[in-house]
Amino acid sequence: MRDDFTAADLTLGEKARIGVLVARMAKRGAAGPNVDISDLKRRVERIEKQALRRKNKK
Repeated sequence: MRDDFTAADLTLGEKARIGVLVARMAKRGAAGPNVDISDLKRRVERIEKQALRRKNKK
């Protein structure tokens, strides 16, 4: 089994959720270099892990 996946492995809803989170990260990043975005990164990682589990289940 492969441990990586592509954008094709994500559902449309997951792609949209990741897009929104990336936009929020960019907005926070524009506020300055000392702004913490780790919570948003964890949410994206959680979505990616869910997609990877679903892919490996097939």
